[in-house]
Amino acid sequence: MKPITTLALTGALFGFAATESVASSTFKSDDIFALEYAASTQISPDGKKIVYERSSYDIMRDKPKRTLWLYDIAEKAHYPLFADQFNYSQPRWSPDSKKIAFTSNSSGSRQLHVYWLAQDKQAVLTQLPKAIANITWSPDGQQIAFTMNVPQGKSKFAKSVKLPSKPKGAEWSEPVKIFEKARYQADGRGYLEPAFRHVFVLPANGGTPRQLTKGDFQHRGPLAWSPNNQSIVFSSDQHPEWEYRTTETDLFKVSVTDQSLTQLTDLPGSEYNPTFSKKGDKLAFISRGNAPVPYINNQLTLLSIKDKKLTSLTDDLDRSVADYQWAGKGDFVIQYDDTGKRVLAKVSTRGKISQLTDDVSGTTLGRPYVSGNFTMANNGTIAYTQGNSHSPADVGYWRKGKTATLTQLNADLLAHRTLGEVHELNYKSEFDGEQIQGWYITPPNFDKSKKYPLLVEIHGGPHLAYGPHFSAELQRYAAQGYVVVYVNYRGSTSYGERFALLLDGKYSSKEDFADHNSAVDALIAKGFIDEQNLFIAGGSAGGIATAYAIGLTDRFNAAAITKPVINWISKVLTADSYLGQIRNQFPGLPWENLAHYWQRSPLSLVGNVTTPSLIMTGELDRRTPMSESEQFYQALKLRKVDTVLVRVPGAPHGIAGRPSRMISKIEHTLAWFEMYKK
Repeated sequence: MKPITTLALTGALFGFAATESVASSTFKSDDIFALEYAASTQISPDGKKIVYERSSYDIMRDKPKRTLWLYDIAEKAHYPLFADQFNYSQPRWSPDSKKIAFTSNSSGSRQLHVYWLAQDKQAVLTQLPKAIANITWSPDGQQIAFTMNVPQGKSKFAKSVKLPSKPKGAEWSEPVKIFEKARYQADGRGYLEPAFRHVFVLPANGGTPRQLTKGDFQHRGPLAWSPNNQSIVFSSDQHPEWEYRTTETDLFKVSVTDQSLTQLTDLPGSEYNPTFSKKGDKLAFISRGNAPVPYINNQLTLLSIKDKKLTSLTDDLDRSVADYQWAGKGDFVIQYDDTGKRVLAKVSTRGKISQLTDDVSGTTLGRPYVSGNFTMANNGTIAYTQGNSHSPADVGYWRKGKTATLTQLNADLLAHRTLGEVHELNYKSEFDGEQIQGWYITPPNFDKSKKYPLLVEIHGGPHLAYGPHFSAELQRYAAQGYVVVYVNYRGSTSYGERFALLLDGKYSSKEDFADHNSAVDALIAKGFIDEQNLFIAGGSAGGIATAYAIGLTDRFNAAAITKPVINWISKVLTADSYLGQIRNQFPGLPWENLAHYWQRSPLSLVGNVTTPSLIMTGELDRRTPMSESEQFYQALKLRKVDTVLVRVPGAPHGIAGRPSRMISKIEHTLAWFEMYKK
């Protein structure tokens, strides 16, 4: 195959961008369609090649587009493997580095494929009715395991209902739908068909998939093959009331030959993401406790197969381990978030930690969330998603302490755009002096002698984190002349358990409002903010914080409230997240703790609100249902406060999942704020 350079292909894929003037200009909304980023970087076991998902947008279909690309490290050559009208994802190397398994819809539905590199041939291995996940090669490369949902079928009650037959040619209404499970809906998926996720295995050269697990339980990945190819370890909770035990899973081992099941762990909380040592004498996994609180650090834990001894390797690390890989001689490379950045570090079996790099980034385009992934070859080299404040993720490469950037996926666009500069901000909260970290973006061609309007943008979660990462939305606001400030307020991750739990029982509250209000004062003190033009915006948890803030202050000219919770009492009884949320974020059930739920609700402060408010939510949102936004909209209308409700057709909680929706969110917000500038 002939290598194709990144720049040449990008221009071919986005012809409209290639015809633009090369003269520099500010970031525009339609530039979002031309953005790309690397995801799921997978380095081959022999360390010679990297396959990755190249994510972009299809401007004609208004959808994300995923292709597979290969980077040959020795040749420094960049090849397209599959870059056509279909979508490709989940690439996984065979142990001998000669084949790649992946999923694609090129056969008409999303199926498992295998590609042979030397022969430049591929085969479709499955004809399955449901999408698969957790693709995992056996150590000998002869089998591939995966997980897939298996429908439950009709329940006892549904079978007992006797209905008359419809006369031939009659037009009756659609049959009723029956729900009996505690978790019956999910954002982005709608009402759920009763189903159980099971573990399957099939020959790597094709054949019939065999279901290994059974029972009415969820069997979850990632999966781990034993070194002898005889068993697979997965995560599951097989308690009779597993539906209600949202913080409980254990590790189980299923035999590939006779499907016998063995339980390996029984710790309080969740154990998942297992991997065996090379000899198979130890099993590493991630564990998390089950205290009824909204945040707990994940630990990297080691199980000795022979004596069942458990050892936590990250007790002294006050950060949450998100992923890891064995790194030879019993050591590990782990991934965790620290002060707004995603870090890779080496951990010894004695718990000694040494940082490798902190520029894992760039797999979220809209807002500057911490994101990214890594994989490691047998020789210790690492491929990862490498990004920064001015560019989404490229393919990054780490070897013997040195990093390199192997691609330039957005150079054709962003090299010709003048972006806002990202600056770090550190200050103390007016509430209690708590140290808060944040960042602010100054507009292109910034002049510190001038005065600029300020836009406060609040992240979701609330147990997530922003950082110095690329953000299409915030760059667009900066391009329109706003200084944009975003902070990791109390409750944010990457600062340890204590900081994350400062919002326990106080979400939302005067405390997190003080963190944001103090950021406004800190920026005003710098001398370049127009105090007469202050604006506030946020989505999800940020939308809640925004709605709560304008019930506490009238200092903002206008607010943009995206996908908020307005009334916690109604939210937890209508949304998809109630099972875990009630247990971990509230002191009990709503009808038993009415005062607490009401105190946390922005609706309790609506009588104070005078700030003009735009409210935007997806019509298919099941995380913060449309009814929440409608309550606030109607309340503000009754109070004759300027307000507008923007409904996004077809959108779930992730409004920005389609590029046109991201653009719509940005431009409606800008138009609303322009109406209230002084």
